[in-house]
Amino acid sequence: MKLAIIIVSYNVRHYLQQCLDSLYRAIDGIDAEICVVDNHSKDNTVRRLKSKNPGVKFIASNHNHGFAKANNIGIKKTDSEYVLLINPDTIVGENTIKECISFMDQHENAGGLGVRMLKCDGSDAMESRRGLPTPMTAFYKMCGLCARYPHHKKLGKYYMGYLPWDEPVKIEIISGAFIMMKRSALYKAGLLDEDFFMYGEDIDLSYRLLKCGFDNWYLPTKILHYKGESTQKSSFKYVHVFYEAMLIFFKKHYGHLSLWLNLPIKAAIYLKATTALIKTTSEHIQRTMGFLPARQCKTPLYVFISTKESIARCRSIADRNGLDAQFIITQRPTDNEVHANAVNSIGSKTQAYIVYDTGICRYEDILSVFAANSRPNIKIGTYSPKYNIIITDNEIID
Repeated sequence: MKLAIIIVSYNVRHYLQQCLDSLYRAIDGIDAEICVVDNHSKDNTVRRLKSKNPGVKFIASNHNHGFAKANNIGIKKTDSEYVLLINPDTIVGENTIKECISFMDQHENAGGLGVRMLKCDGSDAMESRRGLPTPMTAFYKMCGLCARYPHHKKLGKYYMGYLPWDEPVKIEIISGAFIMMKRSALYKAGLLDEDFFMYGEDIDLSYRLLKCGFDNWYLPTKILHYKGESTQKSSFKYVHVFYEAMLIFFKKHYGHLSLWLNLPIKAAIYLKATTALIKTTSEHIQRTMGFLPARQCKTPLYVFISTKESIARCRSIADRNGLDAQFIITQRPTDNEVHANAVNSIGSKTQAYIVYDTGICRYEDILSVFAANSRPNIKIGTYSPKYNIIITDNEIID
């Protein structure tokens, strides 16, 4: 077996199915298997998807084991030359997997490989390339110097913003949203550290690959990463888990440092976490008591670009759900000029989704036109004719 793809899922059934659909195209002609480890989802993920995806190995955990342990379960249940860990809230291009395997085959010392992750508006996700969070690098990130000087080789190293986006380069930390590894390198470095429940395990694994003498690479082939839209990043649970992961990593790899450096870093992590919690709690209390206005949910505009037949199906969903919608009929839905004209017709303050029929459009082409015409107020939407649903970063519409 050339490749084993491991996906850890938790209450993201529709995103997972879309991810699988994109992977089927991407592994066409490759000796590959897909293993989904479901972390005790409440949305009947396994029961609803198993019959629709007969070629996929589903493992239904009876507990939420966390990201690291669930991935380890999948890794142990497969046998292949390469292992790909990928999040369910991703879409890969048709050539993504082939390009990654080809690159790894040509680079004998490559241990891990990450890709160019796009956000929902088509812009580049900074997490695509990261530097090792040494105490000073982490300090520059937490105090805001990294954001202020993103292209500085020292102050901006956390996101390695000084590196080019359009060519392969060596990096230090690979995002767990998409990390391809040689199984031999993974076994030499060791599986994911199960002390990390969620967050931080990719940093730890990437670091261990480097310490074993392997190279970690960034390859500019594109994927879409919804970036954990189901995670409430302002919640108490998120803050607690995220900063606890930072402490675990620091204690594991830098606990030997002298007291004068050890204490300030720990204090900075605790201070950052406490500040985040206070801000979250304060905003919630003020909104509850009426001191702050309730968050307004603006109705977005949905722009459907497709053929006449596809538009008819999408119009039915739009009418049924009362969507504010526009329709562009064309035989070339992912033509760059057609997409650019659609983007230019949308006001700069209008929140909008441009929706493509994935039954007739290549995922790779959708990602390319969005990357070429990125605007923060316009995001990617997809329509699946097979399941008759529209998927965005924020909702599922059927």
